[in-house]
Amino acid sequence: MLSITLPNYAAAPAGGWRGLVDLAKAAEDAGVERVVVVDHVVMGRDTSAYPTGPFPGTPEMPWLEPLTVLGAIAGATSRIRLATGIVIPALRGAAVFAKTAATLDQMSGGRLELGVGTGWQRAEYDAAGLPWEARGRMLTDLMGACRTLWRASPATYESETVSFGEVWCEPRPVRPEGVPLLVSGTTHARNVDRIVRFGDGWIPIMGETVEGVARGAELLRGALADAGRDPATLRVQGSLPIVRDASGRPDLAGSLAAVPALRAAGATTVNVNFSAFCPDPADAPAVLEQLVAGYAAT
Repeated sequence: MLSITLPNYAAAPAGGWRGLVDLAKAAEDAGVERVVVVDHVVMGRDTSAYPTGPFPGTPEMPWLEPLTVLGAIAGATSRIRLATGIVIPALRGAAVFAKTAATLDQMSGGRLELGVGTGWQRAEYDAAGLPWEARGRMLTDLMGACRTLWRASPATYESETVSFGEVWCEPRPVRPEGVPLLVSGTTHARNVDRIVRFGDGWIPIMGETVEGVARGAELLRGALADAGRDPATLRVQGSLPIVRDASGRPDLAGSLAAVPALRAAGATTVNVNFSAFCPDPADAPAVLEQLVAGYAAT
């Protein structure tokens, strides 16, 4: 599956943020199968904890709320899948997150897919009044709570950080099993446990090598099989590496050469940072055409 990340952060497209919807519509028309948006609820002054080097932005840079953006895109499209890469569900709370996701899934006709994680910034947890040290536990418990709310009516759930009894959270998502959940990060023991118990897939950490994707996918398929789940159902989002030409500019054709290796490593989705290859939205139709044709040829 071909997927692109839309820039719901940094700077509004020419004409305003509504341009993101236009870009998503153009992507759907061109044959892109999935769009992704990202998440920060607030930004703190200290960004030194960013896990892959210097943070590529400033604290005052705008970040649009991803589920709201996907709602706008859902109303303007009919086929393209809607995803987060990632959203931090603990900042919203289990019941509100489950309700918002189910509503968006219903309104989009079952097109929602959620990449979830703990995030890397303590300031967001502080602003939400949540304990940073419990972020992993909260993610696991929230995933379990969402699964329960999406499958049972009434729903009862008991865990260390989320508990409720005999509640109805309607409507539930279109699919009986609920909205697909892909967990971000490395394949450490806690993440493997989350995916096996409550998840549908994995989003490798930013910058992960093809070899790392292959190792992680193999480990997860084995863990799913050991738990009695079908390993063939595992979803893996591989990120297209950015290859640069002699002038230092991102080379789309050269970058797409990595697609066969990502597929062989177990990636079921290849996600492209679209703004890296198309900094000017006016060029989007031509770049989308090149992207879809180049991907199909791999």
